[in-house]
Amino acid sequence: MVESKRQTFTKAVLELQDGTQFEGFSFGAEKTVTGECVFQTGMVGYPESLTDPSYRGQLLVLTYPMIGNYGVPPATLDPSTGLPLFFESEHIHASALLVSDYCDVPSHWNSVQTLSDWLKTEGVPALFGIDTRLLTKKIRDQGALLGKIVFGDAAVPFADPNLRNLVQEVSTKKVKTYGSGDKTVVAFDCGMKFNQIRCLMKRGLRVIVVPFDYDLSQLTESFDGVFISNGPGDPTMCRETIRQIQLLLQAPNPKPVFGICLGNQLLALAAGAKTYKMKFGNRGHNQPCIDLTSNGRCHLTSQNHGFAVDTASLPQGWLPLFVNANDDSNEGIYHADKPFFSVQFHPEAKAGPTDTEYLFDRFAALIRGVPFVNPSAPDIAHGKVDKVLLLGSGGLSIGQAGEFDYSGSQAIKALKQEGVTVVLINPNIATVQTTTGLADKVYFLPLTPDFITLRLSASPFLPSSS
Repeated sequence: MVESKRQTFTKAVLELQDGTQFEGFSFGAEKTVTGECVFQTGMVGYPESLTDPSYRGQLLVLTYPMIGNYGVPPATLDPSTGLPLFFESEHIHASALLVSDYCDVPSHWNSVQTLSDWLKTEGVPALFGIDTRLLTKKIRDQGALLGKIVFGDAAVPFADPNLRNLVQEVSTKKVKTYGSGDKTVVAFDCGMKFNQIRCLMKRGLRVIVVPFDYDLSQLTESFDGVFISNGPGDPTMCRETIRQIQLLLQAPNPKPVFGICLGNQLLALAAGAKTYKMKFGNRGHNQPCIDLTSNGRCHLTSQNHGFAVDTASLPQGWLPLFVNANDDSNEGIYHADKPFFSVQFHPEAKAGPTDTEYLFDRFAALIRGVPFVNPSAPDIAHGKVDKVLLLGSGGLSIGQAGEFDYSGSQAIKALKQEGVTVVLINPNIATVQTTTGLADKVYFLPLTPDFITLRLSASPFLPSSS
């Protein structure tokens, strides 16, 4: 945003507990707030992230340089579920938003208001003009920091949100039922994202959402499985939930249990393991997780957590299911011979990749009586892949080349390491991925169905039947 435009925005300061100050310009509600300063690396998905209850009490730093360019979608309800189509809860949960640059003239077919207007309506402060690269580096070096956004001479002490029972703040206060499937799942709402309900319903399951501290013995209806949602803060605060999970694990004929994010930590605690606070957590849409049951199969996952399971503390009978390829932190656990499993990442995404949504299929299969199979086992046996047609980054505008060209060039390198022949179609000659010797064959052609079909039928690297 040009300097002349910044003059129309109120100045405010982000102050960190180490004394560092960042001056920015307000485009949200003008009020002083405190919280834990954390960063998230996703390129898109700010409406979903802001409405994710796991961000409760946090000052959210988005590392992508421009935010707001596609505005905010409408709060339209899906008639089949009764849930908003484009949000993950009923309102914003992050305490504040911090970005490098803000676009106040959005352009998107589904936009009904600016990000600024939405934040002001929700009463959430937001600053742009923040050096998010420096701020992120500081958090990576020092760990998550307490911070506060200050307007004028307002005085407010730093406050650690993790000392509060954040789950109690975001959990539903009453029992709610969704869908009318042939099997029923009870879902502990510890800060549940709406897309988890959508994913369960999509598999023909009836979902009874209960408060985080609900006593299942009080439920008058029978159920076939239990789901434990994501949520904010320290998992050890959820003593009532842990106790209910322990009773489920100790049952002589246990029902299937599936946990996500905080649900992974709560299942581990109920099993007798330990959790710990991470230095700065994992938040973003591109976290690589290795499946420990499939000879190194790796998934790109969406994540949002600041606590993790101590894998070394898992008791007998429990095993790690996934591990983070970046920091080796735990990304899931399962029981060796009982229908209990959980993952630290978000297979329901929103926003982020949906590579691991099949875990909901596994949960549904367990509920319907299919013999227990390790939940991350692939549903399709893939044969050896010898040749791949890669569609390159295409026509680019300024600011896009780095991200898309990097993705393509890294894909080529990864495929070549696996001995796969790579044929690239890319109309843009000014890219790294088209460098001589990187791909086995490069075609500078438009990315249209006709040209792609032509290459598939004529390329010496790909059989005509591909």
